[in-house]
Amino acid sequence: MDFIKMHGIGNDYVYVNDLDEKITNPEAVSLFVSDRHFGIGSDGLILIRPSNRADFMMQMYNADGSQGAMCGNGIRCFSKFVHDEGLTDKETLTVETKSGIKTIELKKEGNKITGARVAMGKPILNTKEIPMVWSGKECINEPLLVNGKMYQVTAVSMGNPHVVTFVKDTKEIEIEKIGPYFEHHELFPKQVNTEFIRIIDNETIEMRVWERGSGETLACGTGACAAVVAAHLNGHTGRKVTVKLLGGDLLVEWNDKTGVIYMSGSATTVYKGTIDLKGVGA
Repeated sequence: MDFIKMHGIGNDYVYVNDLDEKITNPEAVSLFVSDRHFGIGSDGLILIRPSNRADFMMQMYNADGSQGAMCGNGIRCFSKFVHDEGLTDKETLTVETKSGIKTIELKKEGNKITGARVAMGKPILNTKEIPMVWSGKECINEPLLVNGKMYQVTAVSMGNPHVVTFVKDTKEIEIEKIGPYFEHHELFPKQVNTEFIRIIDNETIEMRVWERGSGETLACGTGACAAVVAAHLNGHTGRKVTVKLLGGDLLVEWNDKTGVIYMSGSATTVYKGTIDLKGVGA
């Protein structure tokens, strides 16, 4: 299987041109290639597939083989992939995902695609749609007991479920210990991504993230968007915020008229290669 390893500020995936849909067991392939000791090493697998509704379809799989709905960092690299590989010459693309069709504007420096601005859609706050088992219509700055400790949380969906909590110091969070308890909390029937946020100022926040199915990652685009929504709703920031993650920065803008969130950031190719899938059941 030919592939390209790419990352968006450290959130890395293995990308495969599967327009002919030859990969029949992407869950097993994602498990195999994501392994950082015996595979390629990544946060998951992203397939480029045909779409009847958009220019392309993006199918993403987490490191544990589960399918994800949307990945903000992944879709920027996806768009760079299809342009760099000559699959399109468009600089504004539409991409079908499990959370709807997204529009991406590619960013160029000279003739090189270096990043993208993605229209991420509107945040979902309705707890039933997130989904979250909660008595209220929304969960904004509400107490949540996790492994014996109370956290104030805000729940947001950006096509996939997120729960955001604010902390004094992200470096002190023992994320490997607490992350799984959030991820598998009984109130989130489809598990949840968790963002631990430190407010720096009205235009800047710092974030660490525990992603369902992948654990801690260096960045999460949908998580950054959810974090800005939560920060604004709780009165901590404005609507245009730089999110500082372990892998780098993302700019998130929440339009006050349309309600659409835009996310801008880099897209980087690491290397191309070929891997033998014999015995994987692909």
